[in-house]
Amino acid sequence: MFMKWLAAWTLYVVSFGAWAVTPYIQGDPATGANVQAVATAVEGKLKSGGFKVIGKYFPKGLNGYGVVVATDDAMLDEVGAAGGHAVLGAAIRVGVKADGTVTYSNPDYWYRAYFRKGFDKREGAVKVLQTKLERALGAVKGVGGEENPQNLANYRYMIGMERIDSYKNKLADVGSFDEAVKTVRGNLAKGAGKTSMIYEVVLPKSRLAVFGVAMHDDGEWIKKIDMQESIAGLPYEIYVIDKEIGAPHGRFRIALAFPDVGMGQFMRISTLPNNILDTMNAVAGVEKSSSSEAWQ
Repeated sequence: MFMKWLAAWTLYVVSFGAWAVTPYIQGDPATGANVQAVATAVEGKLKSGGFKVIGKYFPKGLNGYGVVVATDDAMLDEVGAAGGHAVLGAAIRVGVKADGTVTYSNPDYWYRAYFRKGFDKREGAVKVLQTKLERALGAVKGVGGEENPQNLANYRYMIGMERIDSYKNKLADVGSFDEAVKTVRGNLAKGAGKTSMIYEVVLPKSRLAVFGVAMHDDGEWIKKIDMQESIAGLPYEIYVIDKEIGAPHGRFRIALAFPDVGMGQFMRISTLPNNILDTMNAVAGVEKSSSSEAWQ
């Protein structure tokens, strides 16, 4: 009887695992004397594979780790056609380490969250992108935790917390799309909220834009939750949809990027969602303090 129960349980676990999807894929190792050299090697692989590299990020206080950010023209077309919060999928993030380890954002995971109900329509394009990344960077195994793919279209960390389209994302309404882009670009250039720009993607025909934002304490908080190995979860984003400036809520964006982090780890950064909101308000040109929110 016990053996039958054990066999049934094993089958259940294996079946669940087969349906789970990971946020990152470990690629083939890259060579380099330091993390900057590894990033340069990865940049070369991406360019040779048909991608455009639009930024690099080496967070302060996180020695030996970095991110290379790229775009793919075909996927940008899909993002533009989907519109709205799908703009968060404009950039492809590749994490690098000084020891040559390479991990990159898994299209099958992230675009389920970004395209939501429209994923089925664009699944073919996502698979093409995944194959293109595998050819450029390799594909050893999935890493960074896992999530049931059926949960990603309406993902939230737990009941009562924010989804990708939360009203709390909205930071400011300005006069026009061009003015919104100019505002974000200008404030990042000035270092508003102790930030700097890592990349920008602007899709004027779709009236969409997204900016990768380096926050001054990225290296600090990611170490507090022991997620250095999932460095491809950075940088954070601020976006423009038509004339609205917004940013994904911290309790959504951080949980989506690090699905294997438990509540105990999140409590180490309980003030981070507030801090991110204050920072993004500064980038959006809004002078106001965030309300008190935490992970509880």
